[in-house]
Parts: sequence; structure tokens; C-alpha cells
Amino acid sequence: MDLKKNNLNRLEIDLKKLEHNFIILKSLLNKKTKIIGVVKADAYGSGQLKIVKKLISLGIDILAVGYTPEGINLRKLDIKIPIIVFYPQILNLPELIKNKLEPSLYSKKIWSSFKNIIKEKEIKNYPVHIKYNTGLNRLGFSTDDIIWIEQEIKNSPFMIKSIYSHLGESESQKPNEACENQIISFEKIKKSHENNGNRDIDFHILNTSGIFNYPNLQYDAVRIGIGFHGYANNNDWDKKLKPIAKLKSIITQIHKVKKGDLVGYNSGWKASKDTKVAVLPIGHADGISRGYSNSNAWVNVNGMKAYIVGNICMDMLMIDIGNILCNEGDEVEIFGQLNSANDFSKKNKTIPYELIASIGPRVKRVFLS
Repeated sequence: MDLKKNNLNRLEIDLKKLEHNFIILKSLLNKKTKIIGVVKADAYGSGQLKIVKKLISLGIDILAVGYTPEGINLRKLDIKIPIIVFYPQILNLPELIKNKLEPSLYSKKIWSSFKNIIKEKEIKNYPVHIKYNTGLNRLGFSTDDIIWIEQEIKNSPFMIKSIYSHLGESESQKPNEACENQIISFEKIKKSHENNGNRDIDFHILNTSGIFNYPNLQYDAVRIGIGFHGYANNNDWDKKLKPIAKLKSIITQIHKVKKGDLVGYNSGWKASKDTKVAVLPIGHADGISRGYSNSNAWVNVNGMKAYIVGNICMDMLMIDIGNILCNEGDEVEIFGQLNSANDFSKKNKTIPYELIASIGPRVKRVFLS
């Protein structure tokens, strides 16, 4: 059986809501600000191709993925607009070039490796992007490397399309010392490059949250990923957006459970009274981690809250349906209209990014337009 065609579980993606989010976010930008659409990890688990095609129809300027194979997949699907690869690996650089992807260069090692390959192929003006580490301490050149980079640019076979960094706390309440220090550092980087004649280069530092929190720092472009999915990491900002995803399952069996009966592996839950328990055919292999077990996480059964009980299994989870009127075969909404991915994810002390991106391939993606 092709599990991707399994209708027991499905993730519904509303492309009209995606369009709404695009329009709202674009309205917050200056007219000349470019939008880089971040579609890494299968567009945050929502289905890369459909999301990308919708963004292109809406006028997205540039796409960005995490790793080279993600970009290659888009090229195979005839996506022709510029695609940035945030985390290119040296072993993938030949394929990256073959597919006309644009690498983010973040260290002397990857700079030199890419430079050597480009020279061997006698390519000139290959488009690249430069990533600086201004305080997140993930990937990026040190600010101590500015002079080295500026010298390299003068003699490189590259066309530098953008220079960027990433704020570590863009959603945090202002004033925020960590972000302010990063911004100061990035301003120095920008000024140094401009003083060295790099004036036709785009600069960008903002993600979705940053667009709301630091509108004066749009520079030439912004990067939007989770915002297209309806989240901005702040309750007030979230109200302007619409979550695009709903995760649905069905009831496969209902049990009558007596007071004192145990449910799930390791006697994970003990009934405090006579009740009914429904089994759903979705588990941690599908992205609903064991962290939601007995965590006050609930799902929507016919408009009523039904709490997850017992330890979540690989293929199943159980819910206490009590006196809720429902039958085997009825639809259940894990997250969506009544219980957003943001609210549901908080029950596991995580974020909607992780929840949605973790939804496995057995869950069918259904697109609504």
C-alpha cells in the first residue's frame, strides 16, 4: 500500500490562507524590499512544490532552502527563479553548480572550496551570498573576517548577491540587548562593505518576527518562512495571520474503560472514573511525539475537547472521549481551527515549526484552494 495515499490521516493546507499571509506580510514592507521565501524542510513539512508554486504566483522574488538536495528537487520540478542554499556542504557543490543554485558562503573553508571548483570549471560571476555570525553563533563568518572577505571579493569568480545575518531573538520584547548588539555588528559589516565599493549588494537580517519587531531594519530584503504558515511567534502578530494547516485523523475504535483500568504502554494512564477511550491511527512516527502523552494536550472531536491519555504509540494514540457523542469513523482534528498548531505545540513545550515540520510521510497532504 502506498502510505502517502492513506486517507486515515491528512494535513490540510489552505492556499487561500497562504495568500492572505503573503499579502499581510508584504503590506508591512517597503515597496522595494525583496521577499526571500524560505521553503526548507519540505516547506516546513507542508509540501514544498505546492507552496512554492503558490508563492511564485504571488510574486515571490527568491526562494531559499536548507540543503542542496532540496534545491535540486525544485529544479527537477521546473522551478526557475533564484534559489539560495543556506547550508551548502562541500561534497554537494558540483551538483549545486549543475543545478544553478546559489550557495550561502559562511566560512573560509567553504569559500575556498567553492572558489577552486568554480575556477576549475572556468565559470565567472557565479551568484553567491555571504553569511556573517553576529551573535547567534551558528553558521557564519566572524566579523574579524571582514577584511579577508573584502580582499577575496576583489579577486573572486563570484557575483556577491547578498550579505546577511540572522537575529537570535527577533521575537523578544524590546529593548533586547542581544539583538541590539547583533544589529550594531551588522551595521558595521554593511558600512565596511559599502565603503569598499560593494554597493550593488543586497543586505538582509530580518525573519518573520523581525518584520514585525524591527520594521526599520528591512534593508534590501527579508526572509519569510513560518510567517507564510500563519505564525509570527507573538500573540498580537499572530492575530494578523491565518494558520494554513489542519491535521486530521479518524476514530478507529472505541473502548469502554472502567474506573481503575490502565491505558497504554507502561500503564501510562489510569482511569479515575468509568469512561470511554477512542483510538486514533496516528502516533509518534507521524509527528505526534511521546511528549504529548498525558500532557493536557487535547484534540477536537465534534467540537468538543478530548484529552490525550496514555503514552503515545508509534502508530496510535488514545483519547478520553467521556460523554462526547461520536462513533468509529468520525473525523478528529488534532490541530487546526479550534486548537492551533501553536497552542497544541505548547503542550509539549515546543513550537509550531517543530510540530508541523515533523509530520511524517504517512500523513497525506491535501491542498485546498
